[in-house]
Amino acid sequence: MCGRYTLFTSEEYRDILQIIEEVGKRFPDQPVKTGEIYPTNRAPVLARWNAELAAEPCVWGFPQYRRSGVLINARAETALEKRTFQTSLLDSRCAVPTTGFYEWDKQKNKRWFRAQTGSVLYLAGLKKTIDGQSRFVIMTTGANASVANVHDRMPLILPPDRLFQWVSDTDWALAHLRSDMPALEMCICP
Repeated sequence: MCGRYTLFTSEEYRDILQIIEEVGKRFPDQPVKTGEIYPTNRAPVLARWNAELAAEPCVWGFPQYRRSGVLINARAETALEKRTFQTSLLDSRCAVPTTGFYEWDKQKNKRWFRAQTGSVLYLAGLKKTIDGQSRFVIMTTGANASVANVHDRMPLILPPDRLFQWVSDTDWALAHLRSDMPALEMCICP
C-alpha cells in the first residue's frame, strides 16, 4: 500500500520543480501541494495530452460509493477485473512524480523509500474525472526485497524513460503490471 508520498522541491529535484512550474502555468487556479502528500491532496501527475506527456493537477483518491472516504491504491494484480479501475487502466493512465514514499512497519515506525540514485521516482497511476474533478490512484504490487521487511506491498514504479509508453501504450502498460520493481533505498524519515 502507498498511503503517503513526498514531493520535495529542493534544487536536487529539478524535474519536480519543472513539473510544478508547468502545472502553475497551465492551471494557475489549481495549485498543487508539495512536501508530504496525503490522500485527497491535489498533486501533479503526468498524463497524455494530445500526443505529448503533460503535467496536470489531480486529487489523490477515487471516492468510495458505498461508504465515506477514498480509494487511494489499485492492486496491479486485480485492477483489470475491478469496475472501479478497469476503464482507467485501459484508457486513462498517469505517472505520479515523487521524491519517495512512506510505509509503516509493524511497530508503526514511519519509513521513507526513495530511488537509490536519489533521483525522482515515477509511480504508476490511474486517473479519471469524477464530478468534474480530475482524480488519481496509485497502483501497487507485491513488495520487492528492499521494501518487504517493512510492508508486503509497494507502489508500481515506472522507468523514467518509459513514462509516455505507460500513458499511451496499453499493451506495454498491461505487461508492466508484472514487472520486477527496482531496488530502493530506505532512509530516515525527512
